[in-house]
Amino acid sequence: MNEYEKMIRGYWYDANFDEALIAMRLRAEELCFRFNHTSPAKTEERQRILNELLPHMQEQVTILSPFHVDYGAHCQIGEGTFLNHNAYLMDGGRITIGARCFIGPNCGIYTARHPLCSDERNQGLEQALPVTIGDDVWIGADVTILPGITIGTGAVVGAKSLVTRDVPPHTLAMGHPCRNVRPIQESDRIRKDPDSQ
Repeated sequence: MNEYEKMIRGYWYDANFDEALIAMRLRAEELCFRFNHTSPAKTEERQRILNELLPHMQEQVTILSPFHVDYGAHCQIGEGTFLNHNAYLMDGGRITIGARCFIGPNCGIYTARHPLCSDERNQGLEQALPVTIGDDVWIGADVTILPGITIGTGAVVGAKSLVTRDVPPHTLAMGHPCRNVRPIQESDRIRKDPDSQ
């Protein structure tokens, strides 16, 4: 089994010194560079670069630059999702983002974990655990999502949160570390008629 196969299966693998993985990351870095340095007015060119970088991206996805990934091919982004400036998807493991999600600026989604023992860490070992975000999720600004996390459909994660455990569907969560605060409920709906408030 080669290092790529170990990586996508969630085994410990050589992340730092394997030539094939280095080449894949270099290709993604080059595509990110091209996207990030292409004028926002050149929408067709930017879309073409994103389609090459993110082959599993659905229709009507909006990604603002700068944007960074490690591989790109391990990201699945659902239709109508929006990623604000400076998103980083560390996709050694699969990152699945559902449809109609709002991802705030400066968000990091990380799949990589490293050994605690320095001699193993210095060998370049890493493990990549998938991150899954359901449909209709709102992730606030400056949120960090750690490896192996699942955020359920319709959840909201408040700004500056450090997500270290799963967030259930339709739950408001926030904090450093993030904690589940309460269910999102009917009373959270905005009232469009000012007289009704």
